[in-house]
Amino acid sequence: MSTYDLYEFLREELKNGSSDLVTRQSGQLIRDRIEREIEKEKNGVVITLDFSSIGIIDFSCADEVVAKLVSRLLSGEYGDKYIVLTGLNENQRENIEVALERKALAVMAGVRNGKKLLIGSLNNYLKETLDSIQKRDRITAKELSGAMKLEMNTSGTRLLNLHKKRLVKRMEEIRNGGRVWIYEKIY
Repeated sequence: MSTYDLYEFLREELKNGSSDLVTRQSGQLIRDRIEREIEKEKNGVVITLDFSSIGIIDFSCADEVVAKLVSRLLSGEYGDKYIVLTGLNENQRENIEVALERKALAVMAGVRNGKKLLIGSLNNYLKETLDSIQKRDRITAKELSGAMKLEMNTSGTRLLNLHKKRLVKRMEEIRNGGRVWIYEKIY
């Protein structure tokens, strides 16, 4: 896991002493910096964007930084990497969530009280599936099928969709001489 302190990026890029992420232009500078850092990361890494030292993040900056990053992540621009948000206060969470929902995106996040949650937009059946993975840490389609009483193809499709949304990792294991996909929580 790699953690990016957004306050440090803000201080280095804008040099204005502010702890607030406001305006689309500022958001673009910070996103550009994050993208430069992401390029250096290995595939499979979970990148944590730490908001704990950030004050305000307005909607336009949330859209520019978080929603565009997640959108580009899903399009494959960054390779096989994952993004998690941490250290969010309630106001930050709200503005980021609106930016994600408007683009039908979702991301795993941690709020300042330590609670882990999904923010953004995700179908209820995928939320249920994600909850199941979060409780178990990792799961196969067969295990999910048994736990949720689903057809195997349905459980496999749900897990693959969560992976495509970069909300879970997918790894291949050999079990009993056959290939099995294991889906694992990222946060």
